[in-house]
Amino acid sequence: MLQHARPVPRIAPLADAFAPAPGYLDAATVGLPARATAAAMHAALDDWQAGNPDLAGYDAAVASARESYARLVGVGVTDVAIGSQTSVLVGLVAAALPDGAEVLTVDGDFSSVVYPFLAHAHRGVTVRHVPVEALPDEIRAGTAVVAFSLVQSRDGRVADADAITAAARRTGALTLCDTTQAGWLPIDAGRFDVTVCSAYKWLSAPRGVAFLTARAPVVDLLPALAAGWYAGDDVWGSCYGPHMRLATGARRLDVSPAWLCWVGAAPALELWAGADLGAVRDHTVRLADDLRTGLGLAPAGSAIVSLPDPDGRVAERLRAADLRVAGRAGGVRLAFHVWNDADDVARARAALGA
Repeated sequence: MLQHARPVPRIAPLADAFAPAPGYLDAATVGLPARATAAAMHAALDDWQAGNPDLAGYDAAVASARESYARLVGVGVTDVAIGSQTSVLVGLVAAALPDGAEVLTVDGDFSSVVYPFLAHAHRGVTVRHVPVEALPDEIRAGTAVVAFSLVQSRDGRVADADAITAAARRTGALTLCDTTQAGWLPIDAGRFDVTVCSAYKWLSAPRGVAFLTARAPVVDLLPALAAGWYAGDDVWGSCYGPHMRLATGARRLDVSPAWLCWVGAAPALELWAGADLGAVRDHTVRLADDLRTGLGLAPAGSAIVSLPDPDGRVAERLRAADLRVAGRAGGVRLAFHVWNDADDVARARAALGA
């Protein structure tokens, strides 16, 4: 019999914000759009098709999404930059490193956290890869940056952020935390020097919406490599050269937004900014640990369940039961979010013969 099968009551309003999608266990790959997101994007497409693109409305959507994200992760709105992809934002940190700097990363972390640093090998930047559990002990005096995902994409392991940030403070290393797979957790971005997040997974935004947070004075160390009109102090007054006057704070790092993506992102971020993330964590972890318990595995305290699947047969069984899952790194990954319930756990257990 399932343990903890009853849903967390505070989740019901959040679940109702999404159209039913039984068996969708793939938020770690791509999240589902809230009803409000789909409606906003349909309306914007209709207006565009009718020859009435709302540029002022697009700017308002960007501002709304930025403000909601700032509330969601507990920082000031001036500490938030907008972008399109995680790797682009991580690249700003990589470009700020001096020649010969050492970067500490997680062995097997998502490439968007690692590749931007490896791309600077030609100027002596070195990257050390260690198990996520070893990060705190491996930060040393010569480490310039420790870059890691708070939740590992491949298997859902959660990094010990307290130990990592404490060790980094002792040695003077900067902390760069990717929170993309941690949207089911309450997050205080202010505890890290820099955070990055692609919002199209757990935060239900369209792909092409990403955020960076940087606390002072670190934000001033990051180069505005993609500076364009949207990074200008006066956005619409920055459309032409030759003079450049960038915005202050993190907005100087902004990338020109893909407008319709942000139209959809604004209601999604508003939804999550007003949510009880503690309840989201309790609900998602409860479902994931119920599945693990049913399979004879120990609870892991993560919304993501990863099972060995070297030949892909486990994923085939789950998909044959109309469950949406992902194959990752020789395993099959199941991710539980607010739209999931005990029925999804029961279907997964049945498909796995548990």
